[in-house]
Amino acid sequence: MTNSAAESMTKQCTNPLLLLSNTTILILWISSQFILIPYVVHLLLLVISILYTACHSSLILRQEQALCRGEIDPNDETPEGEKPPLPFSETLRTEDAMQFPIVGSIALFSLYCALKFFDKETVNFILSAYFGLMGCVAVAGVLSPLISSTPCGTFKKRMFAKEIIIPHKLPAFIGGESPWDLSLDFTLGGFVAFLLSAGVTGLYLYKKHWTMNNILGICFCIKGVEKFSLGTYKIGAILLIGLFFYDIFWVFGTEVMVTVAKSIDGPIKILFPRTLTPDLITGKIELSLLGLGDIVIPGFFLAILLRFDAHNAKVPYFPNDIHYPFPKPYFHTTLFGYFMGMVTTMFIMIKFGAAQPALLYLVPACLGSSLLVAVVRGEVKELFAYSEEVEEEEEGEGVEVKEETKKDK
Repeated sequence: MTNSAAESMTKQCTNPLLLLSNTTILILWISSQFILIPYVVHLLLLVISILYTACHSSLILRQEQALCRGEIDPNDETPEGEKPPLPFSETLRTEDAMQFPIVGSIALFSLYCALKFFDKETVNFILSAYFGLMGCVAVAGVLSPLISSTPCGTFKKRMFAKEIIIPHKLPAFIGGESPWDLSLDFTLGGFVAFLLSAGVTGLYLYKKHWTMNNILGICFCIKGVEKFSLGTYKIGAILLIGLFFYDIFWVFGTEVMVTVAKSIDGPIKILFPRTLTPDLITGKIELSLLGLGDIVIPGFFLAILLRFDAHNAKVPYFPNDIHYPFPKPYFHTTLFGYFMGMVTTMFIMIKFGAAQPALLYLVPACLGSSLLVAVVRGEVKELFAYSEEVEEEEEGEGVEVKEETKKDK
């Protein structure tokens, strides 16, 4: 399919399920403030909608990875000297996936100790300030494309650009690669989005209302899944299996996970009202919660499966269009598996009246459903061979070339 044909197709097509998921998120956020929606229904609808939106937003990674490989966007008419630098494509390494449960355990237990031995108000203030700042960036990142896509072309005009490069002598494992690139480049739409996100963050920090918490939490999920790649299916499986045991240990084996989740007053969870009538003593309504990790971690896995579907369907990298129609057997089946895993989690939790490690049910559901599709389609080898590790692949090829050269000598 030529690029012009692909472009004409994308202009004619709109993904109705993507529009439905976006609309569902908005409707649930507004209506739940006035209408008591059964919290199980609320949770399932909202989480599935967030994942559908976030995973489709992650299709932009295919274009960024293609640019990193040296491919050229035929639709980019920007003069050579004015083109922005190539996007940086970073994926999770196998070692990182193996160490993630250990690092997560250290962070979780550190939070637990801080809440136990220090003033809870001070700990929550520090965490709220940090997550508020990060939330402001996430909300702006979600709003900016929406504002810039309005028919009014004014919002697309560049408003400010400043290159800020700061070299440093810190070790790479502390300060990252040198120099730090803190360059600023935003349009009028981006500036308006930043002002709106600052307003939302300010309201959250002042009121700590559950609706503001959910805006920040939803945007965290969408931007996190959109920007992060697991690299390969195998790495995703290693991460999920490690966190499977992590979740079981910290929920069933200790009080740490539940204590931290209930004690931290920050947008690290999505809240679902179980009543709209405030308690006479506390003045607060009863809320259920779902940690962002139970959305984002499986979301990473679902996103790479969606991009694998796009790879199988030979969807063009340019132009990037999240509405482009193509078969999605791995994504849809695994998303249904996630849904059933979450249903099982809620059923067990209600039946036994105790908190459940959601990944105990979500990990087998996601891994099992994706492998089932691969077996049925006879694509197990292709699924495990699919990789988005651009740099590592190039390094691997270089090693092979050197070895062949030595043999020739």
